[in-house]
Amino acid sequence: MQNITIIAMGKVQKGFMLDGCNEYIKRLKPLCNLKIIQLEDVQLMEKNLNETLIQKTLEKEAEEIIKNIPKQSYIISMCIEGKQMSSEELAKTFSEKAVEGFSNITFIIGSSHGLSDKIKNMSNYKMSMSKMTFPHQLARVMLLEQIYRGFSIINGSKYHK
Repeated sequence: MQNITIIAMGKVQKGFMLDGCNEYIKRLKPLCNLKIIQLEDVQLMEKNLNETLIQKTLEKEAEEIIKNIPKQSYIISMCIEGKQMSSEELAKTFSEKAVEGFSNITFIIGSSHGLSDKIKNMSNYKMSMSKMTFPHQLARVMLLEQIYRGFSIINGSKYHK
């Protein structure tokens, strides 16, 4: 069974987004070993945010992210400048990476300020869900759904139409 890790900055607190996450987590249990690591956002309390302060914050977040990446991971960073892939391509990625010997596929979702260049540069793939901007909590629900859809494709389930 394939290992999938999602490292995400911040927590999904309550409401329909938490319900959506929990539904896909439940559906994924028989299909993969899923681990979700929620890290605390570094809070920026400064009124005059500048690029230097944001970059320092992203570097602090990067340190925590790196500590939590499982060994032998194929790392996919979720970022707006990444490439989009279809559900079928994601399913193919799962299958190919398992054959190539990656014991884990790790998805990384950054904070509202994104991800540090350090994380992006160490990633095997930079993936974008859309050219649109989504709240990070919604992005997590969408990613979980796509992971479920990918495994449904691999297993020939009727879920993917």
